[in-house]
Amino acid sequence: MLLTEVTTVPQAALPLQALKDHLRLGSGFALAPDQDALLESHLRAAMAAIEGRIAKALIERRFRLVLEDWRGGAAEALPVAPVSAVESVTLVDAAGGETVVAVALYRLVADLHRPKLAGAGLALPQVPADGRVEIEFDAGFGPDWSNVPADLRQAVLLLAAEFYEHRHNDGASGPAIPATVAGLIERWRQVRVLGGRGR
Repeated sequence: MLLTEVTTVPQAALPLQALKDHLRLGSGFALAPDQDALLESHLRAAMAAIEGRIAKALIERRFRLVLEDWRGGAAEALPVAPVSAVESVTLVDAAGGETVVAVALYRLVADLHRPKLAGAGLALPQVPADGRVEIEFDAGFGPDWSNVPADLRQAVLLLAAEFYEHRHNDGASGPAIPATVAGLIERWRQVRVLGGRGR
């Protein structure tokens, strides 16, 4: 399995001003000038850390999932949630030839924690021998920061502020995810009980 981001979170969707306000409120001091690039990098790092913990995309973007074969015959679990749309399903044979699967042959089973791609009939289309299947889908709570649930927005700001405040240390300051952040994201974490099986 290979999961890649086809598109990234645009700079305009990042809560840069919200982080600046949060840092001023927390420290009582004005930020140094020309910090936008640094703050953006901390925001992206905080978002990535939280998304990795909860298996959810915060701001909507496109992903590509590549599989050598289906892990479940009738449905395939998608590794990121929430999924708003499946853009395409493409079968690729051993020689590199591509066949786009008709939309009528599959459907999205929407779920906040475990979205799935399911066959419209009894099974998903057969993957060519020594080939692969490529699924492109859009995942995230929405295109804007305001679409992200309030507790996750707060967790991102707290973690980004933590990264910013400890930007000069040697990495020995304790756990990567502070307890406050862990508490905020706990209810969003996916409990994995199926061993990755797509059912």
